[in-house]
Amino acid sequence: MRGSEFSEFTAFMAIVREGSFRSAARRLGLSPSALSHTIRGLEERLGIRLLNRTTRSVAPTEAGRALFARLGPAIAEMEGAVDGLGAFRGRPAGTVRLNLPRLAAATMIGPHLARFAEAFPDIRLELVVDDAFADIVAGGFDAGIRLGERVERDMIAVRLTGDLRLAVVAAPDYFAGRSPPATPHDLVHHACLSYRWSHSGQLHRWRFDGPDGPVEVDVRGPFTANDTGLLIDAALAGVGVACLPESALAAPIADGRLVRVLDAWCRPFPGFFLYHPGRRQLPPALRAFIDFFRRATAAAG
Repeated sequence: MRGSEFSEFTAFMAIVREGSFRSAARRLGLSPSALSHTIRGLEERLGIRLLNRTTRSVAPTEAGRALFARLGPAIAEMEGAVDGLGAFRGRPAGTVRLNLPRLAAATMIGPHLARFAEAFPDIRLELVVDDAFADIVAGGFDAGIRLGERVERDMIAVRLTGDLRLAVVAAPDYFAGRSPPATPHDLVHHACLSYRWSHSGQLHRWRFDGPDGPVEVDVRGPFTANDTGLLIDAALAGVGVACLPESALAAPIADGRLVRVLDAWCRPFPGFFLYHPGRRQLPPALRAFIDFFRRATAAAG
């Protein structure tokens, strides 16, 4: 493969990942017009349209999606080989592309980013926040972070946190004129704020553990979202009752802005794992990321 062809494919991958010529150009250090010229050259050379463009958006054609799926693992291999050279310079270097849900980004990664950047100035983190279960190989990611129960069996998984627990909460104003639920079955009389998985469209099921075994409640309420931050805001505003990981609710519970109920019924569940394909040697930059954040999360909790 000639160098110009590799540059064309890299440009195409960046546009699909970013969903925008302008964002991809900024990431690649090119002008949008230069990037557009590169893609036109690639499409003319291949004799097929790869991208559908409008004034507001860009999306891959069917052929473009097929090419993206095939190129992702190959380019990841080449980038991993280049990143691996950092070991010969005495300290880890290169780019780590990571796909992770909003909760992990906010509670695990965000608080420690400054210290990581100071400790590893030659590592560039590229974080894509995505609550759907992404195909990290097809997407060209080095790794992903998900709850342990959602990690595919063919991935190498590294535990980052201990088990987590859910917390059922509402604002004091919400309970001012209502009796708090004494059992999960009482939730049918409350306005419940539900999380909907964006990749499947399914609602998160509220599951509990009781004296007689597991309990699952079909809740109803005025508000559904695929973003934990919006659900927390709605609970704080007194809209209803939310059921979310307690790590995301620690501050408002501690200062009394949210009241916790059904604590004895909330069961632990597998915490966050970092996962990656096991078909190649782990790049030093990714190894440094894993080791740093395992220590950071252990110290935090």
